Amino acid sequence: MVLDANWAVKWLTLCAQAMAENRVWLIELDRAIGDSDHGENMDRGFQAVLDKLAEVPPETPGAALKLTAMTLISKVGGAAGPLYGTAFLRAAAALGDAMEVEPAAFAGALLAARDGIVARGKAEPGDKTMVDAWTPAAEAAVAAAADGAGSVLEVLVAAAEAAEAGAAATDPMVARKGRASYLGERSAGHRDPGAASSALILRAAVGAAA
Repeated sequence: MVLDANWAVKWLTLCAQAMAENRVWLIELDRAIGDSDHGENMDRGFQAVLDKLAEVPPETPGAALKLTAMTLISKVGGAAGPLYGTAFLRAAAALGDAMEVEPAAFAGALLAARDGIVARGKAEPGDKTMVDAWTPAAEAAVAAAADGAGSVLEVLVAAAEAAEAGAAATDPMVARKGRASYLGERSAGHRDPGAASSALILRAAVGAAA
């Protein structure tokens, strides 16, 4: 499997499908500890990404991610738009103009995305945010790519599985950032919606390569 522009477009298409299919779930997660709009925002944002991809088909994975970044920043409300926009923009910059993405380059892009989220949101692992999904995902991808034995698919799977585990691990956490932090101890027992949507995005990357 080659991670080229076609893969990137398929990834983003699957992201849009995942957000549509899980819109109500993400709304319910956000209703418990946020302002109930995460599912609606993510669904609307990625549908807009699909529209933009149809207008101007990207020639490289980096171009696809940059287009996604700019669209999400303009279309997604709340904290998610700037955070995801920054993540995709940093990932796009890491990939540059490469026509195909090697395993180590993808891992580097995830690391850049995570760093962008941290820089924008000022959150750390354990704060009960999307950082709790992106940090283990990036680290797992880097580890899978570093030994040289990891294929592209293995790196993608490692990232997705780590993101899913990271998202699940937010369930018992007490939020220290964002609107959920206002609830204090009452935020425990609920999954962070941003971590949940992050896991959906990284699982979609696997589906696009399968």
